Amino acid sequence: MELFEKIKKFESLHIVFWLIKDSCWMLEWRWMGILMVIPTITIAIIIVYISRKTIDVFLNLAILFWISANSFWMYCEFFNSGENKLVSSIPFGLGFLFVGLYYYKLFINKKNIS
Repeated sequence: MELFEKIKKFESLHIVFWLIKDSCWMLEWRWMGILMVIPTITIAIIIVYISRKTIDVFLNLAILFWISANSFWMYCEFFNSGENKLVSSIPFGLGFLFVGLYYYKLFINKKNIS
């Protein structure tokens, strides 16, 4: 199976879990929302692993950190009255870092081809 096809199957499933997780957050279904973090982050890790030898790994790492930050924020709102949610800025920041690395690598690769 081609790498793109393999990742596409996981991404489609990943979106479903992510939407369920965020819907549970919106509806304040605490335990269901927390349980949905497990498959959402697990699939994000699998996607990072599959793409580890491509430039897309940086975008997939950004998504993994974004979901981690988002999940921590949800946890804080559910169980800590929103306290400590600013700690989620660390994985959000790492996500931005990986997006920056992705575009940097893309620029460098394009420059070397020209």
